[in-house]
Amino acid sequence: MPPKTHLDRFAVGLLVVLCAIWGVQQVAIKLANAGISPVLQAGLRSIGATVLVWAWAASRRVNVFDFRDGTLAPGLLAGLLFAGEFALIFGALEFTSASRGVIFLYTAPFFVALGAVWLLPQEAMRRAQWVGMALAFAGVVVLFGENLLLPGGDAWIGDLMMLAAALLWGATTLTVKVSALSRAVPEKTLLYQLAVSALALPFLSAGLGEPGIFAPTLQVWGSLLFQTVAVAGASYLGWFWLVRHYPATRLSSFSFLTPVFGVLAGGLLLGEPLTPPVFIALGLVGAGIWIANRPAKG
Repeated sequence: MPPKTHLDRFAVGLLVVLCAIWGVQQVAIKLANAGISPVLQAGLRSIGATVLVWAWAASRRVNVFDFRDGTLAPGLLAGLLFAGEFALIFGALEFTSASRGVIFLYTAPFFVALGAVWLLPQEAMRRAQWVGMALAFAGVVVLFGENLLLPGGDAWIGDLMMLAAALLWGATTLTVKVSALSRAVPEKTLLYQLAVSALALPFLSAGLGEPGIFAPTLQVWGSLLFQTVAVAGASYLGWFWLVRHYPATRLSSFSFLTPVFGVLAGGLLLGEPLTPPVFIALGLVGAGIWIANRPAKG
């Protein structure tokens, strides 16, 4: 299938489904946190997804074990950054709501843009990207400020953890872009992240003294299964397929849909309060992502 220059109906439909899955992910994490410690939960997710993605690569005869291509060192680094990112995400949702958390997490593209100023000077920032970043930053200030005004609340801890996770997500993306991983097949890049986190997160959980699996209900296991199969397995592979066959700039403009779905899922499925600052922040971050990803004229 030759690369396409525009998004057809199939691509648009698949993108909407993927954004919905990624938005609901925060709800699934909170539900599973009720029975499995957050860092261990992230580790179990990575273990299951590693098996699934490896099986997919094997079925397509993709060689993911040839380390002569210079990907080993950056792959291990990307894996450690990925592990840290998801340890923070899963832990943050013990403090903050899913609807707030997804907005903070999707500031990651702007950390990538800032890092690219130094690491990727050939990808110069356009004026629209700076405007988009300013809007998204304003959204974060609005949302973070709401929790600071609440007496005795600790949701701001989760908010900060989500911002740190977004920073690590951005660092992972930059690691891939500036290293040999940019030339590797997508399955191999994803497996580095999943496999390293599958090894690191259970040890981190033990070091933190987490209780582990303490209330294994059907809802808890179902939420973990959704994350493993639908999110870390199928949705990531679906995204990589889209990246191979459609323009990346057009695909990235859809990323603002994920926090929209995340906010709606938090309100509808968990009954989280959707306050005016949440919608203001959602609008500012979404507008910022859209403006920053608009293709340059001419």
